[in-house]
Amino acid sequence: MTHWKRWLWPLLFAFLLINYIIAVIWSFEPEDIDLNDRITVDADAAGETPVVGYATTTALIAVSETLLDKTGGYLSNDIMPPSVFMDNMPAWEFGALEQIRDLSLVMRRDLSRSQTQSQEDVDLTVAQPQFNIDHTKWAFPSAEGEYRKGIEALYRYRSRLADPNDYSAQFYTRADNLRAWLQEVQKRLGSMSQQLSASVGRDRINIDLAGDASAKRATALPDYQQIKTSWWQIDDVFYESRGGCWALLQFLRAAEVDFADVLAKKNATVSLKQIIRELEGTQETVWSPMILNGSGFGFVANHSLVMANYISRANAAVIDLNKLLAQG
Repeated sequence: MTHWKRWLWPLLFAFLLINYIIAVIWSFEPEDIDLNDRITVDADAAGETPVVGYATTTALIAVSETLLDKTGGYLSNDIMPPSVFMDNMPAWEFGALEQIRDLSLVMRRDLSRSQTQSQEDVDLTVAQPQFNIDHTKWAFPSAEGEYRKGIEALYRYRSRLADPNDYSAQFYTRADNLRAWLQEVQKRLGSMSQQLSASVGRDRINIDLAGDASAKRATALPDYQQIKTSWWQIDDVFYESRGGCWALLQFLRAAEVDFADVLAKKNATVSLKQIIRELEGTQETVWSPMILNGSGFGFVANHSLVMANYISRANAAVIDLNKLLAQG
């Protein structure tokens, strides 16, 4: 008994140290996807010729696979150490997953259909729901298993898209289709910015019904509300936004390829590049060992406000691009 007691603390320390090192390694965020290289490799391997929509579909596949195959794999539903004690990377994964869900929905609902009365694509109707399973589900069916099925359906859709003899798969690069996706992006970025800005806490004037005197809401709310993200949650909000911006970056670069003609016609290419430039700022290296939550102009930095600044500027640029695309 005495012998085991002598070794108990060193063994416990070694166990914790090993788990800590693994957690640090698994917390490294994935690098940007080289989209042109990925398109070339995939097209050569499958014997396909890239067509309109190939870049966007490839980006969606690549981001989804990165979510599952990055260092440490998919961590959000792990129930064993060290991942069960990690929160930053699972938050990053959820942010990226939200962007995957938004784009897959728009592809099913708009990008693959010529009009509202047209039929949905058979593979996209399979892929899109698969990404909506609870991201923390680990029992059968697991989140990873369902996401894999969605990726397989995207591969099938892309193959049919690139097949000149198969007319069942389409991808329409119209301005209204691009706007449909950008409207989802706009809402997502706005939500991120609000949550990040609430790190310092502030009084918010209720403007929910502004602009419509006849508008009503189901539940009455006070004219002023205190909006503040909990100190315990702010790092999760930060990394969720960071993961979402990373995924969105990959998708916007793909849109720049597929919608090149539409953007050129509207003289909007530079506007899209500006959005990409702002989002690239959200991926700068975080040198602090923890996400600081200083009080705005206080002595300690506030990383959330810096992130919110980049996202707000990107969102403003998305709004401007949407208006530009709506013009005749």
